[in-house]
Amino acid sequence: MSTPDSTPETEPTAAPEAAETAAPETPAESAPAPAAPKPGRPSPAAFANRPKRPAPPVTPVVDAAAPAPSVEGAADWGRVDENGVVSVKEGDDWRVVGEYPDGTHEEALQYYVRKFDDLAFKVATIEQRHQAGGSSAKELRGQASALLKDVTGAAAVGDLAGLEARLSAVVDQLAAASAEESAAQRAAVDAAIAEREGIVQKVEALAARDPQQVQWKQATADLNDLFAQWQEHQKTGPRLPKATAQALWKRFRDARSTLERARRAFFAELDEVHKGAKNEKQAIIGRAEALASQGEDGIPAYRALLDEWKRVGRAGRKADDALWARFKAAGDVLYQARTERNAEEVAESAPKIEAREALLVEAAAVADIADLKAARQTLTDIQRRWDEVGRIFPRETERDLDGRMRRIETALKDREDVDWKRNDPRTKARANDMGSQLRDSIAGFEADLAAAEAKGDKKAAAEAQEAIDARTAWLRAIGG
Repeated sequence: MSTPDSTPETEPTAAPEAAETAAPETPAESAPAPAAPKPGRPSPAAFANRPKRPAPPVTPVVDAAAPAPSVEGAADWGRVDENGVVSVKEGDDWRVVGEYPDGTHEEALQYYVRKFDDLAFKVATIEQRHQAGGSSAKELRGQASALLKDVTGAAAVGDLAGLEARLSAVVDQLAAASAEESAAQRAAVDAAIAEREGIVQKVEALAARDPQQVQWKQATADLNDLFAQWQEHQKTGPRLPKATAQALWKRFRDARSTLERARRAFFAELDEVHKGAKNEKQAIIGRAEALASQGEDGIPAYRALLDEWKRVGRAGRKADDALWARFKAAGDVLYQARTERNAEEVAESAPKIEAREALLVEAAAVADIADLKAARQTLTDIQRRWDEVGRIFPRETERDLDGRMRRIETALKDREDVDWKRNDPRTKARANDMGSQLRDSIAGFEADLAAAEAKGDKKAAAEAQEAIDARTAWLRAIGG
């Protein structure tokens, strides 16, 4: 159902004069009805000159579902005269706001009080939004200013001056809040510009690095991270001035393009280097595979090829892995030949190991032979048979057996050295000469001891006895 608020045609007139002219007489009252047209098709001119039936006056319609406004005290702000003209009190004067000729005075007041209640509700809503915070002060100020224009001279009954005062106060408060909001927004924009400037500077620093010194995997990850930061800043940050945003984006885009060009150039050059290394390694592999017919004898040449392989450089991870697999397979053929030969030698060495183990048992008995000459002859015979056994594999086993035989020979040699020192004529001569000197010295100290005892000199007697004991021990040590 349409209401007087929303349908201009049903709006009551703004003044009694307008009310007098808004309800023209109907054709039935002002003139006789026109004669019926003659049969036949009328001309266009007849349609154009045909009188139009005026619209009947429309009475404002009140929505029955809407809650009735409170008219208590309405008489203090509004009045309705006998012609249905409604006026509102503004200060000491009354201002006509419209007319309601087809209803009671109470209905007329209800209609215009409802219009006031609508305005009051809008004012209260703006006040509540301002007090609650969270809304844009600039936006609220615009709404409050527009509502203030609607309240001023409104066709409504109520304390319009009070509404104007409340709205004016809100507008003034919002003006200060809007200024603070603008300052905060400018600060936020300045901070956002600085933040985006920092992102641009990082990208420019990446682009300024020497391409040969850049770790491109990490640099690409850094660039992607900075671009993600840029996009997130665009989504969540404040809107920047168009010129500033475009200038920053141009710097970011140029730096990124420079970095991308450097990366492409670097990898193009690297591809050429890898291609050359790949060709060289393929040639080395061909030479290594040609050594297969030499078997174990080809190992020294293969090692030389390995040194050459290391000097060539890398051919890219995937290519290197495949090339190395082929090169290693060529070497495995050679080393497998050595492994097979070693296995054969180990199998042939089993009886030789048993023979040498038996010889070690015989050689260990040499330590029990008291006659050193006979012991030497026995060990020499064992060593001759030891050499006749031949080489043993693996080499570790041979070294272990040789070490055990060497310890037996060393023990016999130590015994021979001791015997030689004991029976050496020069040693004996020196021992005899020293024995004579010691015996003469002992005889002298024995005389001193006797003299000291005769005198009762216990100290001298003790010193003489100590000297005799020491020289007797030395004489015993040299076998005298």
